[in-house]
Amino acid sequence: MPVKKKLTSGIVAALLLTTSMAAWAQDETLIGLVSITAVEPHNAAYAAGAAKAAEELGWTTSVVDANGSADQANAAVQNFVTRGAKAVVAMIFPPSSLGEGLAAAKAAGVPVVTWGGGMSGTVAATNGSAEPVAQMTLDRMFADIKDDGDILALTYRAGEFCRVSEQMLDAMAATRPNVTIVRNEVRIPGAFEDGAQYANAWLASHPAGRNLAIWSCWDDPAIGAVSSLRQQGRNDVFVYGSNASPQAIEAMRGGFMTASAWQDSYAEGYEMVKVIKTILEEGDGWEPRAAEVPAVLVTRENVEEFVAAHPEVLGH
Repeated sequence: MPVKKKLTSGIVAALLLTTSMAAWAQDETLIGLVSITAVEPHNAAYAAGAAKAAEELGWTTSVVDANGSADQANAAVQNFVTRGAKAVVAMIFPPSSLGEGLAAAKAAGVPVVTWGGGMSGTVAATNGSAEPVAQMTLDRMFADIKDDGDILALTYRAGEFCRVSEQMLDAMAATRPNVTIVRNEVRIPGAFEDGAQYANAWLASHPAGRNLAIWSCWDDPAIGAVSSLRQQGRNDVFVYGSNASPQAIEAMRGGFMTASAWQDSYAEGYEMVKVIKTILEEGDGWEPRAAEVPAVLVTRENVEEFVAAHPEVLGH
């Protein structure tokens, strides 16, 4: 496992820029990363980990921000193939939404791996999968509401991680007849704002007195909901996210957020580039597989212990 480094604004900014003119040529050392939202902290951390591993191998990376658009993601994959990329990493986008890009990559013999996008079709490897991460927060939520309460689910079905997480939510709720779920789909960009707006409306019809929870498949919509809770002075609602972003950490410290599953995104990006090296070395002998890095459940009870063990999460 690599030593994680503080992400300065300069590093993040550099990751969002295209690589030098040499990379635009047929660069044999290029690894392309297609991010669903490159400015989100965990997407940026993943890209930074990938860049570090690539540097150690004498390779380069380039990040394209698809801004939540599958069309832009497909175009980015195809562009990386045209540029002669060694491999492409699709970040969060499911293979089912990358048909054109995967077809172009397959025709050119360029392996595509995913982060949080799952494994199907021609995908060579994946990590950051939803199942082990979502299970942590869902188990905690249903324990907190004692299988009897109302849930606001802030969903995002364009991303495979969120889609799978919501399916797990549905499966667990189906065996709990006293649980009701209201769903609202958020946008990227706009997840913070949507989370706040939907929480405001939901809170108006859900006064204190019943077990209440707000759940999101990642932190940003949940943090938006937390802003509504603060404005309304509500401290009776459990709130769950995923990623344990700096904002989520502070919300847990303040008692407004209940739990979030932390993924070491930097390590995931680093390890995936090492996996790509093996994929390229083994060629036709490579068997598609998951290369997961274990997640950690962060709660308002253990948040200080977590920060002490992982100060890099807050940039310290």
